[in-house]
Amino acid sequence: MSKKIQIAVVGSGYVGLVAAVCFAEMGHDVICVDNDERKVAALQGGDTLIHETFLPELLNRYRNAKVRFMTDLAEATRECEAIFIAVGTPQSETGDADLSYVEAVACEIARSLTSYKVIVEKSTVPVYTNEWIRRAIERNGVAREMFDVVSNPEFLREGTAVSDFLHPDRIVVGADSERAAAVLAEIYAPLTGGEYYTRPDHITGICNQNEPPVLLNTSTKSAEIIKHASNAFLAMKISFINAVSNLCEATDANVEQVARGMGLDSRIGPKFLRPGIGYGGSCFPKDVAAFRSVAEQMGIDFGLLTEVEKINVQQKKRFLSKVRSALWTLRGKRIAVLGLAFKGETDDIRESPAIDLVGMLLGEGCSVVAYDPAAMKRTEEKLPASSQLRYATDAYTAAHDADALLILTDWDEFATLDLDRLYTTLRYPIVLDGRNLYDPQVMLRHGFTYVSVGRPSTFPVREYAGSSVL
Repeated sequence: MSKKIQIAVVGSGYVGLVAAVCFAEMGHDVICVDNDERKVAALQGGDTLIHETFLPELLNRYRNAKVRFMTDLAEATRECEAIFIAVGTPQSETGDADLSYVEAVACEIARSLTSYKVIVEKSTVPVYTNEWIRRAIERNGVAREMFDVVSNPEFLREGTAVSDFLHPDRIVVGADSERAAAVLAEIYAPLTGGEYYTRPDHITGICNQNEPPVLLNTSTKSAEIIKHASNAFLAMKISFINAVSNLCEATDANVEQVARGMGLDSRIGPKFLRPGIGYGGSCFPKDVAAFRSVAEQMGIDFGLLTEVEKINVQQKKRFLSKVRSALWTLRGKRIAVLGLAFKGETDDIRESPAIDLVGMLLGEGCSVVAYDPAAMKRTEEKLPASSQLRYATDAYTAAHDADALLILTDWDEFATLDLDRLYTTLRYPIVLDGRNLYDPQVMLRHGFTYVSVGRPSTFPVREYAGSSVL
């Protein structure tokens, strides 16, 4: 039977909230701390604040029992054995990660330490952050033997974060003391020992009792670099296939066939080889910039990451050029947009390519009618409705009398539209698919002009007065 640990999680954003409910699901008692009183009150009342699969169920199961929400970090520090820091590390103007929130939390923890604690970096931070947290705590008068600082990066995907937490590919623990490493091992024992997967009500996923996740023990610096290096590599993989998609378009090849041929190579694998309009979200853009910035500070030329960022920016501009090519001129055109979140199954619009493209369309003089299953409320806070921008209640309302339909986010429901209904709803049957959700030949049979990414476009041939025109 695994040991129950008292855990504090500081921060109730994507990482903090998911970590808090998942630790409770694993059997621990958790205090989730946030300095925003309105967020704490909302969470105490059952509001999840974010769109995430399984999160409402777990929050309802453990709220105000195994997971308590409060604003008092001092109380949480005194009660808990391990304190996970999961506050924001936003990107500064120079590309560095802003660690001021991490520092503020470290100093506040220091002022409340009365017994040995393990302080855990859960936020995405650059290498050497562990040392700075230790220095900040010592500068506040805490003896070195009273605490340890551990790096335990998360590898969650928004939309599947709960499953990813409970069924991880690996659990990385960067600890420079055996005592701290032992505490983290106890915390994750329900997963690494397979006990959690024997429960009849466990959330299913890739792990099971016989194949539990691997616990990888490293130094603190290695763990910090693992997180940034992993996200930078995945962003590079996306930008690489997007660059390949441009070559495929120039040669009339099919990027999906190319990606499949590459992905079947076990050294490469199929994941993150889906072409599109570029990556976004709260992690990849920020982490690539921060990783490049850290390398530059250490005198390392990491120009490869500069090219990754450049390709990502260009991909959105290329897609806008496709819209222009399909419609000839843009000013005054009515455009239906499906998708505003940076990816499907989330309401997160941070660094969303879809939001950037909506801004570009508005700048070109288009009117836009947009629909997203979860992200419209957040989008409207950033881009209020106006005479040029309206928000629809469903995909077909958005498409009504539009000159073209743009698919910008890979929601499942956008891949199963009624194509016959869509054809009669649009003013012109033109679909530009930035996520390659449809088979070009299927779209052709339904009469659509269909433009996607890295694949030949299809144009139905219609007969007018005995002559064939596109």
